[in-house]
Amino acid sequence: MKKMIVFAMLALVSSCFTVQAQILQAENLWQMGRVDDIQVSPDGQWVLYGITRYDLNENKGNRDLYVLPVAGGDSIRVTDFEGNEFNGLWRPDGKKIGFISAKNGTPQIWEVNPDGTDPKQISNIENGINGFSYSPVLSHILYCQDVKLDSAAIDYHPDLPKANAMIFNDLMYRHWNSWHDFSYSHIFVTSYDTANIEAGTDIMTNEPWDTPLNPFGGMEQITWSPDGKMIVYTCKKMKGKDYALSTNSDLYLYELKLKLTTNITKGLMGYDMDPVFSHDGSKMVWKSMKTDGYEADKERMMLLDLSDGSIGELSEGFDQNCSGFIWSEDDDVIFFISGINATYQVYGHSLSTGNTVPITFGAHDYTSLALAGPEIIGTRMSMSMPAEIYRVGLDGSQVQLSFTNAGLLSGIRMGEVKERWIPTTDGKEMLVWVVYPPFFDRSKSYPALLYCQGGPQSAVSQFWSYRWNLQMMAANGYIVVAPNRRGLPTFGQEWNDQIAGDYGGQNMKDMLSAIDDVAKESYVDKKRLGAVGASYGGYSVLWLAGNHEKRFKAFISHCGIYDFESMYGSTEEYFFVNHDYEGPYWEKPKPNSYDFSPHLFVDKWDTPIMLITGGYDFRIPYTQSLEAFNAAQLRGIPSRLMFFPEESHFVLKPQNAVLWQREFFKWLDKYLK
Repeated sequence: MKKMIVFAMLALVSSCFTVQAQILQAENLWQMGRVDDIQVSPDGQWVLYGITRYDLNENKGNRDLYVLPVAGGDSIRVTDFEGNEFNGLWRPDGKKIGFISAKNGTPQIWEVNPDGTDPKQISNIENGINGFSYSPVLSHILYCQDVKLDSAAIDYHPDLPKANAMIFNDLMYRHWNSWHDFSYSHIFVTSYDTANIEAGTDIMTNEPWDTPLNPFGGMEQITWSPDGKMIVYTCKKMKGKDYALSTNSDLYLYELKLKLTTNITKGLMGYDMDPVFSHDGSKMVWKSMKTDGYEADKERMMLLDLSDGSIGELSEGFDQNCSGFIWSEDDDVIFFISGINATYQVYGHSLSTGNTVPITFGAHDYTSLALAGPEIIGTRMSMSMPAEIYRVGLDGSQVQLSFTNAGLLSGIRMGEVKERWIPTTDGKEMLVWVVYPPFFDRSKSYPALLYCQGGPQSAVSQFWSYRWNLQMMAANGYIVVAPNRRGLPTFGQEWNDQIAGDYGGQNMKDMLSAIDDVAKESYVDKKRLGAVGASYGGYSVLWLAGNHEKRFKAFISHCGIYDFESMYGSTEEYFFVNHDYEGPYWEKPKPNSYDFSPHLFVDKWDTPIMLITGGYDFRIPYTQSLEAFNAAQLRGIPSRLMFFPEESHFVLKPQNAVLWQREFFKWLDKYLK
């Protein structure tokens, strides 16, 4: 067995904590500033980033832009408008910072001096924009804007202006958390004018598809060549049923002078996205998946040599994912983020030697990177600290630059996080994070929670969540058991891939092995065990409810799958269920894949269960949770339903989120304390 490593995760506080320190509260999560979107100035001296802060009473957030010296020092707030300033960018000459704000009505481009003085709106584009980017030579800008191409009901029946209906003839009529609005996000190009940026030329005229990709794509999916003559963008140029069945996005190169678009990844059948040019413009790297229809395939590092058009994989033989690419100053090394043993570290791949080496180590996750001369700037988080900005040296040194939440965190006692390797039923070893309550006393007996991860292919890494926060669970007096069961990345692709078609199989055994192993400890009360989870984790809870052999005394399932057949018939991205269920139910897929549906085991339910869901969850429609709640009620199982009409797969509104936390622990405390 691997040697157990203990990580004392007491963020920004000394080891001599006193009992006067408070424990983490739900309200604390909404007092924290949320750091994101780092951008380094052209001279490598400053970091531009955003901080979102929330007003719980007003039930809304406000995002401002800040700059911070790369060498270390105090931050400067650059914007202070009411509302959100986003898409912050350094102008290529470094003299201005551009951003988008809806201060004057619609989202427009603004510019401001790096010290925050003299903010000016420089665009007035009808209906506003969604994102923008400067040409590196400052001759043009590109921006993204929604273009209505499809007909709505009012277009068919203009004499019925008060009719309220949507009419569809194809799939993808809704996606993730929104209905199709008959519009598509396109790229427009226009000349750069410091005084007045006018409407540009649509480079995707009449094309009924989006860039960036819905629902989570951002401006990282679009890039300029260093000479400003070309734009490369990510797009999945298919509609309806084809879009729902495929993950085959491609990279398209648009030449400004010729107004010519070329698919440069034709023949690569999975996701291709996030292109990044080398500084000299001779090469381009991007993230690619090999298999069409598999959204959790290995994220490969691909390289295009523009001198001859050749494409090759740089990550062959590297059994880890690659993302977040940046180039070294001399264009020899590509830095990127990769997961290893449930942490996300900075790596470097040298083109001249072909070597790939880790640069950082430790119990943390890096989530984004930028280049500052010979050093790297990154955002880093852990289970005990939200994201902050760090400077990373090529020797692996890591220096914290931002301290956004230092004051708040200094008064909060975090629980200890331990890494525990346990044997699985098939003779392998599995990493399990165990989070202990603050002021843990091993002479006492505590209830424990099995945390079931979602995804299903999403690592239980050193993430900090403002929703499913493991420190919050520990702060409420629970020992948290968080296994990296089968089907999770950062342990090689075989471990990640195993779960397809086996939802109720080995990964469930892994989770039960984890809770059984920790429950052997004298400080865990075996009679007070619970299981909680969201999405695939919610499914896991629903499956365990009928297959737990009376281990657990309480369950909470958030947005979980209850009935595989009805889930298949009502979701939106069909590549997901086709891959993981191994096909539609009417085609009789591989034996057992649909036999893992939780509704088939509801006759064995005997444990109190809480169901949580949102009205705008279109990935796992809220009716799945209603079906589970109805079944529990009809069978006389103590049960509770919490429905958020205006939330989606996630609970994002501040007061809803605090209510969620309160009800979450009220239910657990009732049955486990």
